[in-house]
Amino acid sequence: MTHKGRRIAALAIAGVLTLSACGGGDTAVFDLTSAAESQVLLADAPSGLVILDIRTPDEFNAGHLAGANNLDFYEPDFAASLDELDKDLPYFVYCRSGNRSATAIETMKDLGFTEVYELDGGIVSWAEAGLPIDN
Repeated sequence: MTHKGRRIAALAIAGVLTLSACGGGDTAVFDLTSAAESQVLLADAPSGLVILDIRTPDEFNAGHLAGANNLDFYEPDFAASLDELDKDLPYFVYCRSGNRSATAIETMKDLGFTEVYELDGGIVSWAEAGLPIDN
């Protein structure tokens, strides 16, 4: 190998090592999942999965997914509350129809969350698929 060839190889290796040290680039997972896909995901949940219902407390109390935690999207400190969560845990997020969760997902991306699944169509699509809802 020529001197120039060795130098290019060394620079390439240095670049790979730099990317590896920075987390290997964009490895975050943000998936929009159908009700059926979500049911499979929840049945074989990634370790530490947090189910996050971002509807109002009244909506949550009317029926929610088993094991869900409620964090009201309309609270003024919603983004700050998200920022306090462990960003390295996987999250499954839903609202009523998907509008609030889509906005929340963008906030979660900006805050540095690494693995987030969103229920496409919200709990409405879940119910329409005949899947179980806890009261």
